[in-house]
Amino acid sequence: MAKAINSLPRTIAAHAILLLYTVIALAPVVVIVINSFKSRNAIFRTPLAPPTAETFDLIGYQTVLGQGDFLLYFQNSFIVTVGSLFLVLLFGAMAAFALAEYRFKGNTLMGLYLALGIMIPIRLGTVAILQLMVASGLVNTLTALILVYTAQGLPLCIFILSEFMKQVSDDLKDAGRIDGLSEYRIFFRLVLPLVRPAMATVAVFTMIPIWNDLWFPLILAPSEPTKTITLGAQLFIGQYVTNWNAVLAALSLAILPVLILYVIFSRQLIRGITSGAVK
Repeated sequence: MAKAINSLPRTIAAHAILLLYTVIALAPVVVIVINSFKSRNAIFRTPLAPPTAETFDLIGYQTVLGQGDFLLYFQNSFIVTVGSLFLVLLFGAMAAFALAEYRFKGNTLMGLYLALGIMIPIRLGTVAILQLMVASGLVNTLTALILVYTAQGLPLCIFILSEFMKQVSDDLKDAGRIDGLSEYRIFFRLVLPLVRPAMATVAVFTMIPIWNDLWFPLILAPSEPTKTITLGAQLFIGQYVTNWNAVLAALSLAILPVLILYVIFSRQLIRGITSGAVK
């Protein structure tokens, strides 16, 4: 009883801190969404107030959907994000399995070398990347973005998944080998289902920076057919006049796919925690 009483203030303090962090994190998103449904004057006059019958206005969404190819921008962002995630999870999981399962000369050095990708920002090599894409003829293509984001996400993916794969039971893998399963089948049928929580975590951490990135789309794919949603939103930001209704509406629309993908991976995370076990 005494321990429960002593832990109560700590629990309250922890929940208060988490609640405060949640409010701080969600406040900008809420402000963007509520102001996207307001007139221009109301945005500047009462930015924190929700839209009312007098201030409600859909001019921002009408501008976004009527001006520019925002459906194309959404499609490009979706293709780049999903394609990059697929390659990051596939190659990252395979590399992590190799590092965790097979002991070879230079195994540790290889892991440290890959970990350097977490500490060194990929943007430092922007000039070299641009030169490589020009030489390869991949400028103004979605392939260039997918390749760059795949290289960007692999170090963190390998670092996280390798630690999880080391915890997978050797008895389970040895039993699969005795039953005649190849290494590929052991990887895809036995190991991957047990590390789905880690893969979902990697997917969430990788997905959001890719969707929100402006740097590489601006440099590698600035043409109209390959613009992403973040680059397309720049259409409404001018040097002297900015259409804030359209900007806020575009940002609000850009949030929606991220939430959908996050929900998908969150459900996968829950399934991964509760599914599969060594019997």
